Amino acid sequence: MSDLFDVSDTPAPEPERPAPKPAAPKKSKPQAASAGGGVYTAADIEVLEGLEPVRKRPGMYIGGTDERAYHHLAAEIIDNSMDEAVAGHASVIEVQLDPGNRLTVRDNGRGIPVDPHPKFNDKSALEVIFTTLHSGGKFGGGAYETSGGLHGVGSSVVNALSSELIVEVAKDKRLWRQNYSRGFPTTRLEDLGPMPNRRGTTVTFVPDTDIFGTRTHFRPHTLWRMVRSKAYLYRGVKIRWSCDPALLKDKEDKDVPEKAELHFPGGLADYVASLLEGRRTVTPTPFEGRADFPDAPGRVEWAVAWPTDEDGFLNSYCNTVPTPQGGTHESGLKSALTKGIKAYADLTGDKRAAKVMADDVIGGGCVMLSVFIADPQFQGQTKDKLATADAQRLVENTVRDRFDHWLSSDPKVAKVLLDNAVERANIRTRKRLEQETKRKSATKKLRLPGKLADCSLATQEGTELFIVEGDSAGGSAKQARDRRTQAILPLRGKILNVASATTDKLKANQELNDLSEALGCGTRKHYDDEALRYEKIIIMTDADVDGAHIASLLMTYFFKETPKLIENGHLYIAMPPLYRIAQGDKVIYARDDAHKDELLATEFTGRGKIEINRFKGLGEMPPAQLKDTTMNPDKRVLLRVTIPTGHAETDWDDMHDTEELVESLMGKKAELRYAYIQEHARFVETIDV
Repeated sequence: MSDLFDVSDTPAPEPERPAPKPAAPKKSKPQAASAGGGVYTAADIEVLEGLEPVRKRPGMYIGGTDERAYHHLAAEIIDNSMDEAVAGHASVIEVQLDPGNRLTVRDNGRGIPVDPHPKFNDKSALEVIFTTLHSGGKFGGGAYETSGGLHGVGSSVVNALSSELIVEVAKDKRLWRQNYSRGFPTTRLEDLGPMPNRRGTTVTFVPDTDIFGTRTHFRPHTLWRMVRSKAYLYRGVKIRWSCDPALLKDKEDKDVPEKAELHFPGGLADYVASLLEGRRTVTPTPFEGRADFPDAPGRVEWAVAWPTDEDGFLNSYCNTVPTPQGGTHESGLKSALTKGIKAYADLTGDKRAAKVMADDVIGGGCVMLSVFIADPQFQGQTKDKLATADAQRLVENTVRDRFDHWLSSDPKVAKVLLDNAVERANIRTRKRLEQETKRKSATKKLRLPGKLADCSLATQEGTELFIVEGDSAGGSAKQARDRRTQAILPLRGKILNVASATTDKLKANQELNDLSEALGCGTRKHYDDEALRYEKIIIMTDADVDGAHIASLLMTYFFKETPKLIENGHLYIAMPPLYRIAQGDKVIYARDDAHKDELLATEFTGRGKIEINRFKGLGEMPPAQLKDTTMNPDKRVLLRVTIPTGHAETDWDDMHDTEELVESLMGKKAELRYAYIQEHARFVETIDV
């Protein structure tokens, strides 16, 4: 999560100005009212204290209140125990999931300090850690050389967002306990007496339904994957997992055990080996290793394999925290492997590697990367991307030396890997040249430069063409689009019904000719899927009856003229909202009337005025809302158009049945349409007029 604000600590000095002359006295006027209707005074400035900001704006600390954020609470507590293990003070971590979303994490580390904190004489260090933001043992570097928790907010945030949290500390042969709720202690720190055979910290918590609702809950398979990855990431730890069998009810939980002990002495290499079992690889053994950084505290561990089926991935971690958006450590690994391949090619006099890029070397591979560094910098509290600049240099230099040695130790393996990278580079170059040629050729033919707003990306892969109705919707879509990957083609109203049109009418229709030329793939027998200029063709019409009619006409066109385009999965229907429902700061979009009624009954049950706005059309929707609801790939909903298969005896029968249905609904014979309506009228529940 990126920072919301970027404000420098010291404001820029204003230029000196001459002292103003005393103004003549004026009669006092009533103070101007604020936009809200009242007077805006100091009393309107709200100051949040303690953990109030966390409960008020949980998204700033854990990225939201959805299922991902819910499990982020578990990650924060588990990461604290992992930090103890990585620091060499804990060897066993227990994770236990019980009914009622009760999660317990226990380690045999040093135990959180329970003595009075020097700055808070009346509070123990334990209470300070769980009730105060930015408190912990990971700032000065004395307690932890490397750690996953950096901001001192993990434990306190979990406490603030839990209806119940219990901490037990076994330290100095005594057991201590304190209970909390919603950020506040509900008991004093209790000395439970001698505990000679136990040490470490145990945290049990239940996320607050006031924050997350009653539908969100811990999913065993998600937690199981989380703890298993932690065990792979640090080969010196044992993680004992237990889950109440009553919770293993979802299909995703079929492979989740009730109890298990996870310990992988081989670390990341064990994980990659388990994935490659039974699969052929380009090299007989993976490139894997583990090394300390020569000129900085920390280390790097990696495992890279190249399966021939190219069904790969790149998973990276920093201090056992997953970094799904990558970062500087990934850049360092890619640079090390790419430079290593090119250096080996230069050493052997092979000139083919000049055009090899990082994606050619690492693409399609199974890659695991884990770094441990002091004071890492992440983008946001959720730590999705590593931003430490030195990490790239440290990883590149450390891995590069080992990769060079690995290649030179087995020339046959090195040549196979070089050949594989060169082949991928040739394929990439050939595809780019073909797409550029096709795009240039098709663009020269287009006669609607003022209508088609093309995207800048010169490949089919990753590009989208939005077909919209009218210039008004086209204008909003052009402002809302990603210019690099999204093209916009406005059409003038309802297109020709190709199911009932003659061939001469079809050829003479300018709108359909423009559409065909924009696609660049030809029609019917002349259709060429490789010549299609966009990966996705998205019909984006208004969420009303007219919009549905236009969409049906366009689908009829694609079915009759380019059926292969549909069969190959290129045609989609956008799902713009029909309503915007707001109550205070809460805003949700509804697809249709039924969805609106459902949201009003389930999501807007609190106090406050509910505002419902009905969008008259895409042209009247602000570009920002259109982007957020309909065009942003991360948030939108698309329906893929398919031709039914699997119900008839053969695919040909399915196509024939679809042909008959299209002919009945869209064809020339009105009597077929009338018969279809009579036959199916009894199934109609409502009519939108």
